[in-house]
Amino acid sequence: MSPEDPAQSPFTRQQAWQLLTQWTQSESLRKHALAVEICLSACGRAEADRLALSGPDRDAFLELYAATGLLHDFDYERHPTPEEHPFVGVRELERLGWPEPLRTAILGHAQYSGVPRETHLAKALFACDELAGFLTACALVKPGKSLAEVELPSVRKKMKDKAFARGVNREDVIQGAAELGVDLDTHIDFCLQAMKKRAGELGL
Repeated sequence: MSPEDPAQSPFTRQQAWQLLTQWTQSESLRKHALAVEICLSACGRAEADRLALSGPDRDAFLELYAATGLLHDFDYERHPTPEEHPFVGVRELERLGWPEPLRTAILGHAQYSGVPRETHLAKALFACDELAGFLTACALVKPGKSLAEVELPSVRKKMKDKAFARGVNREDVIQGAAELGVDLDTHIDFCLQAMKKRAGELGL
């Protein structure tokens, strides 16, 4: 069975992308979802290596991480308020039969949901979400608007500049790395390198 065959395996990255694009018209929101997916998938590969997963088990594990990254904000364009996001989206995902670990992780990425982040997937999503947005912002202010120009020291400097990328919650970035049990600089650079490898998809 091919993991890309939606008739056989309805909860793939491909299906997640289709759902995202149905609900989200904004190019910047789609790019954010892709950036988070890239970072989260990199975390998933590292965790799959740690767990020594292989074959179909590894494939399914990585599909789950990729889909969670793509879908974490898929309802945001239609339902941007804290009263609705991500609750409306998660109800739709439940109706469609998407797996519980994905839905719980998406609920947990919103601090105000009150849903605890207990799995590696949930912790990794929270650790990657704001950071992916911040790294994108760091790239966009470079002369060439490219991730190739972004390095860890400049990211750390920008984090201290409260006027830069005001919409990004620095505390979430710091807390996310702590919950994941990784050094903050290590996590930032890990996600930065992951995004650099797929910069073309992000237009950066």
